[in-house]
Amino acid sequence: MEQDAATPPERIAPYPEGSKRRAAIEIALAYLLILSVVWTPRPLQRFLWIAAAVGIAVMVWRSFQGWKPMGFTTANFARSIWIVGAALGAAAIAVAIAGRWHTLHLPPVGLRGFIATYIAYAIWTAAQQFLLQGFFLFRIERLMPGKAAALGAAVLFAATHLPNPILTPITLFWGIAACLLFLRYRNIYPLMLAHAILGIAVAMTVPGPVVHNMRVGLGYLTYNPNAHRHPHHFPWSAQP
Repeated sequence: MEQDAATPPERIAPYPEGSKRRAAIEIALAYLLILSVVWTPRPLQRFLWIAAAVGIAVMVWRSFQGWKPMGFTTANFARSIWIVGAALGAAAIAVAIAGRWHTLHLPPVGLRGFIATYIAYAIWTAAQQFLLQGFFLFRIERLMPGKAAALGAAVLFAATHLPNPILTPITLFWGIAACLLFLRYRNIYPLMLAHAILGIAVAMTVPGPVVHNMRVGLGYLTYNPNAHRHPHHFPWSAQP
């Protein structure tokens, strides 16, 4: 097992010659695929999901330089675990406020219902975090310096949550913070856990009709409060 380093993680190695053009093309193609999913109605959306997943997987495979540069490592995990604690603290505050304002909504069957309701979402947040850091930030960093790359990746991430007026600013803030933390620690696991905690907190504390049950893109515009009674969070996608 790798030990936590006392020094900041090294910058990931650059691509070979022509890397900037390749990185830019991969960013553009992947983002176009994601937007096509977000803004396309069903049933075509299901086929675009498959196309987006396959396309991004192929790009990751063709540019693969190992799991560690994308944050899948034990290095700096202990040093960055405070991120999870901070997310738990923020979630506890949100739950307390929602309880006081009577906007808190929990699954009706206790812990088992909570796990059943949000386990799929927790898995999806891990995929989102990989897209944000392991794919987009990983490539944008080839095109611009670290902090600028963090902002660029965060803007792309937040823009996929348009036109949701609540999720868009929240994901912009989280995207910037998560990317800067990733550049510092180069470990994606605490960010995945924190994302799941914060997303579930939003789903439980903000009324569904207000946030349109966490929907984005076309799903936000076509939201029907009578047809969508349960909170699910699917950023990077549409749920018409």
